[in-house]
Amino acid sequence: MGITERLRRSGYDLPTAVKALRALVHNPDDLPQVFTIIDALSGTTVDRLVARLRRSPGGDELLERSSELARVLCDRDKLRALPEGSLGRAYLAFVEAEGISAEGILEASAQGRTGIERSVDQERAHTILRDSHDLWHALTGYHGDIVGEIALLAFSAAQTKNPAIVAIVLVALAKGLARGHLGLVVDGFRRGRAAAWLPAQDWVALLARPVEELRLELKVGAPRVYDPVRSEALREAGVLARAA
Repeated sequence: MGITERLRRSGYDLPTAVKALRALVHNPDDLPQVFTIIDALSGTTVDRLVARLRRSPGGDELLERSSELARVLCDRDKLRALPEGSLGRAYLAFVEAEGISAEGILEASAQGRTGIERSVDQERAHTILRDSHDLWHALTGYHGDIVGEIALLAFSAAQTKNPAIVAIVLVALAKGLARGHLGLVVDGFRRGRAAAWLPAQDWVALLARPVEELRLELKVGAPRVYDPVRSEALREAGVLARAA
């Protein structure tokens, strides 16, 4: 058995990950590539997350209810009916400002799947992290721009210790996608280390809570002020190649 096959059996698909990383740095808006990289490079991370969730209060129930959050986030009328200043309203404002949706995340995730198989618990843990990602945006205050995504991924790397996420952050920094904002990315990692462990939070139950209250309770801290950087600006600056 060759090293590539041994790595694949351990949850790593390096050829697929490298191809997806190259595609992502060429077009940082290609969301399915993110999910491909996470699928291909997470290794034993998801198993560790499952084990920690099982040890956490209410973690067994969260795994059982893992598919619930996406259904709730897809119902914008119910989100809009939540109190002003709540996490749910902050999430809604985020996705509407960025022109994205929970449905779009689900579709990108499906497109980015590799051939690596997941157990039921692995699938559930992956679902929890995938569907709560934009809630983490709303909670931390990072925008959905290139720099905001890198900063939140640094935050996520500190929370999950996932080598796939670390790889995305490092490649993005090496490519210069966060040029002039390295401090914000480092701060994201520090915030992730200082915060409560977000994968174990019952996000459905927290949607109606005041977002400012949750920032204090979960030790996330106040949103950082920065000028969002979009991919078109990076193309104008010559950091990214223009689309053909």
